[in-house]
Amino acid sequence: MYKRILLAYDGSDAGQNALLDCQELAHWGQSELFLVAVMPSAMSFVGLEGGVYDVELEERERAKYQSILHDGLRRLEQAGYSARGEVVTGEAVDEITKYARKIEAKLIVVGHKHLDSWAARWWRGSISGALIEHAPCSVLCVITR
Repeated sequence: MYKRILLAYDGSDAGQNALLDCQELAHWGQSELFLVAVMPSAMSFVGLEGGVYDVELEERERAKYQSILHDGLRRLEQAGYSARGEVVTGEAVDEITKYARKIEAKLIVVGHKHLDSWAARWWRGSISGALIEHAPCSVLCVITR
């Protein structure tokens, strides 16, 4: 079965639902659990010429994402599961797939929230949809409405 499960965890309602499903799968398959929280880059682009790097923003964001990761690990520990996790920086789909390859994951679990309007779907895009196209393994999308 899925001996190594990676959960892309962002602390959202969809992410928390995915965490619950991840626990059930891990119990069923006696799997190793890994969590990854993807922090966007702190680089702000100013036109085509270049960008500005904000050290303070990066430190605040890293603390925020570290807190999200610790929350997920704590929830798993309270449910009786042992998991490892890491905060990575970059574009979500790239970083999740890179981490999945690194740990040789057999399944990636990600939360997905249905968006009501076509404009919201178009503007935001779908990490879970793009992940299916680029993942090195199976992807389970846990739907939240």
